[in-house]
Parts: sequence; structure tokens; C-alpha cells
Amino acid sequence: MDESATLHQDIILGIGSDPEQLELAYQDALKAGEGDAFAAALLAAHAAAPDDLLYSAWRYRLAQGLAQAVAQTKQRVIAWSWAVPLALVNALLLWLLSDQRIEIRIDDRSFGPGIVLLAAPISALAVLAFLVAAGPRRGRRALLTAAGIAAVTGYAWLLHPRVTPRAFEEQVLALMGMHVPVLAWSAVGLYLLWSARDAANRFAFLIKSLELFIAGGLFGIACGLFVGISMGMFAAIAIEPPEIVIRLFVAGGGGLVPVLAAAICYDPRNLPARQSFEEGLSRFIATLMRVLLPLTLVVLAVYVVLIPLHFRAAFENRDVLIVYNGMLFAVLALLVGATPVPDAEPTGRTKVWLRRLMVAIALLALVVGAYALAAIVYRTTKDVLTPNRVTFIGWNLVNLGVLLTLLVKQAWVRGGDALASLRETFALAMVPYAAWALCVVLVLPWLFDTPPKGIEGLPPSIQDMVLAEPGPILLKCGESPHIYLLEDGRKRWVKDIPTFETQGYTWDDVREYVTCDEIDDIPDGPPIPEDAGRPPLLARPTVTAGAAKFDAFIAHL
Repeated sequence: MDESATLHQDIILGIGSDPEQLELAYQDALKAGEGDAFAAALLAAHAAAPDDLLYSAWRYRLAQGLAQAVAQTKQRVIAWSWAVPLALVNALLLWLLSDQRIEIRIDDRSFGPGIVLLAAPISALAVLAFLVAAGPRRGRRALLTAAGIAAVTGYAWLLHPRVTPRAFEEQVLALMGMHVPVLAWSAVGLYLLWSARDAANRFAFLIKSLELFIAGGLFGIACGLFVGISMGMFAAIAIEPPEIVIRLFVAGGGGLVPVLAAAICYDPRNLPARQSFEEGLSRFIATLMRVLLPLTLVVLAVYVVLIPLHFRAAFENRDVLIVYNGMLFAVLALLVGATPVPDAEPTGRTKVWLRRLMVAIALLALVVGAYALAAIVYRTTKDVLTPNRVTFIGWNLVNLGVLLTLLVKQAWVRGGDALASLRETFALAMVPYAAWALCVVLVLPWLFDTPPKGIEGLPPSIQDMVLAEPGPILLKCGESPHIYLLEDGRKRWVKDIPTFETQGYTWDDVREYVTCDEIDDIPDGPPIPEDAGRPPLLARPTVTAGAAKFDAFIAHL
């Protein structure tokens, strides 16, 4: 029994045999969205005192209500009369907003189409409209939710120009594109869970969200195939559709998906915990997630064994680090999807082994996640703090906290329901997930409104290089034999081959994709070694013996 049910059990026992007070307690529980918790507490009280007539009457009353809810769920008819028009409206809006004239700009240069930032919140508003139209009419709550989605989206759109330099602004915009959808869907969840915030409903919302996203992905694949075949047919008869028609297929077709997926996966008339989880796509996804558990355990075990053999990989290679962080999110999604809802729990040895598999995966994921966090922190101390690093340090801490909480709660389960403890953990995790996503959107524009020390006067392409790549950074343009070390915002001329090798540099450290003009725009620093004399005034070929040897050295490489 979860904490909410335990609290209601104490209330029920304190009421005793007073039917009026028991009815009032039940109505209070319904208003708080904790009707299921009250029912569980009442059934536990009846089990402890089966001869109590009041508890017996309530047991039959609750059983009848549950039977009616189950029957209503099984007889659900999808509200196509609302879903199709709202899907079409959403498709039309996304088609109009995909116009090239609506774009995100950085320093008078196009960053990308505005629909990248607007598609998710607009689709969330369309789904919200469907939930209101086809379910209980909670107009005030819906307006507050819509206002919150609009406010966060407008904030992200208007505040990103504060960020500087350009490389940081690009990172922040990319992060907004990932986190605004999380917040938009969190707002939809808040609308549904407003009066039903118990663990059972929160976990059910997570499962239904996962189901909806998978259904949306399947719809998206189908739409992609349709668009590809349609464009192929046009090409076969030498017809090139205009850009406006292509946008109608791509953006408009994509706009149909969110509302239709929500209509198929979710019954707006019922709370999340009262949804159907034992048929169709729900059952398929749960089975698929559990089939993937042993494979995931093997992959994680291999990762953990290989980490000591390639310990420096994540510390030196950004791509490896990205893989580790992506793996952490994928593992948590898998654990959520594999956790059964109360009405679909396995029994006997299956239940025991399911729990053991999930605990083992969480433990291995904790090890890999801690390793990834150490690599991010190390790279941050060696270079500069960037929006990407701040964001993913936070996400690592959140994910590690969820995994650690899961393991601690499972270790302290003493004869209780281990799977119920898993559900409570994931329901609890919704709060830090939404909180950190909100923090990323709200705080980053103010945290990175001044450029890091030492890069203010550098050309934009060099700034991007400093912020994206670990040191040392050695610069060379194709027309010049000279190589410069970039250090503290200044370029330091490397005198010759012996100096280059003595410093421990390799050719992999040299960036040749810069122009000589860009190198010339970087202020001079002391040469290497400092007694090497005056560095070249221009990053152009100079006739010296050292330069000739450097040319021979580079040619040899």
C-alpha cells in the first residue's frame, strides 16, 4: 500500500463505525483525486475486520463502482468527431508556421525554421483541446494550462537573444527545442492530474505517455512512407511539387499525428489510473519492454566491463559521452515501460525475476551514469562551462538520483510489494524531471548572457571551436606553414618542429579549417618558446629555415 492509502487507512480506522463521517472522508478523497487510495485503504480495513458490517457494505459499493468503470473503459468509443477536426486544425497551423519567413535568427543569420520551437507546444494545445472537448469540461483549468504553455514558449522565443556568444545562443536554442516539448507535455499531465495526484495516477500517466509517443512514432513512420511514395510518384511523371505543397505534406501531415495518437491511446472521460492497459498497443508495449530487459542487462554488463579498458574514451571523445547520456535516458524509459500497472502484475516466479532484472539494470545504469557524470565534470573543468554541459550535468544528477532512489527503496522492501515501490519511485521522478526542464528554459538565458573570459574578441568560428572542442587547440590555415596555439584568447606562434614535438602536440590537435584572415584577427601572445623572437605578422608563408622544415614535417605526416 502506498503512503496515500496508508494515510486513508488511518483516517478510516479513526472514524470507526460512523457511516456519515466515512462518507465525508470518501467524498474528500474523491475531490483530492485519491479515490483509488481510499478504496485500497477500505479494502485493507475490511480484510482486517471481515465481520464489520459497515466495511462489508462499503466493499460491495466500491466493487460495484469499479465494475462500472471497467465496463465503461471496455465500451469506450473514440471521440472521432472531436479528434479529426482538431487534428486538421493543428495540421493547418503547423503548415502555415512552417513558412520560411517564420524563422529563428541569430545575429541576422537564420538558425532554423520557427516551427522547430513552436510545433510541440501548439500540438500540446491541440491535444489539450481534445481532452477538454471529449472529456469533463474543466474550462478554467484548461485555460490556465494553455496560458502556461504559451508563456513558456514565448519566453523561450523572446529570451534567447540575450545569450552570447553565438555558439552559446545556438546551444540554448537547441536545448529549448528539446525542453519546451517536455514542459508542454508536463502541462498536459498537470491538467489531467490536477485533482488526482496520487502515485497510481501519476504512474499511469507515465505509461500512457510512453504509449502515446510510440503510437505517434508509428504514425510518423506511416506519414513518412506516404510522403516518400507521393513525391516519388510526382517525380516519375516529371512533376516537381511547389514548396507550399511539400510543406503541406510534411508539416501538415505531421500535425495530424499528436491529436490522433492521443485519441487512440487515451480515454478523456477517465482518470489515468482508470485507462485500459490490457489490450492492443498497451499490452504490446509492456511485453516488448520486458523482452528487452535481458538484452539490456547484457549490453550494460558489457559496458561496465569495458569501461576500465577504455576509461579515457568518454573523457576525451564527446561522441562517446553523448552515447552514454542517451543510454541513461533510454534505460529509464525501458524501466518505466516494463513496470506493470497494478491490474496487470505478473505472479509467482515471473514477478520475482522481473523485479530482479530491473534492479540489476538500475544498478549497472547507475555505474555507467556516474562514469558519464565524472567525464562531463572533467571536461568542464578542463574547458569552459557551456549551456550543454550545465544542462546535462543536471540531467545526470536527476537520472542518478532516480536510480539511487529506486535501489534504496527496493533494498528496504521488507515483505511489501516491490513492484508498487517501483511505481511510486517513477511517479515521484516526474517532479524533478519537470522541475529541471523548467529550470533549463528559464535560467539558461540569464546564466549565459556574457561571453566567457578570453574569447570576447575572437572571430565567431574560433569562438565556436573553443566552446565545442577540448584543448589544446592549434590553428593553421591552408596557405601558411605556421602553427599557433590558442591560449587565453591569444595565439602563440610555435617556432619549429622540435618545439611542436617537445610540447607533446600531435597533428590531431591542429585545426586546418580556419582562414588566414581569421588567424590574423586573433591577438598575438608570447611565442613558444618565449625567446623565439618576433612571431610572423601575417599567417602567410615566410621564408625561414624553420618554416621549410615545418613544411617537410607536415608533408611527411
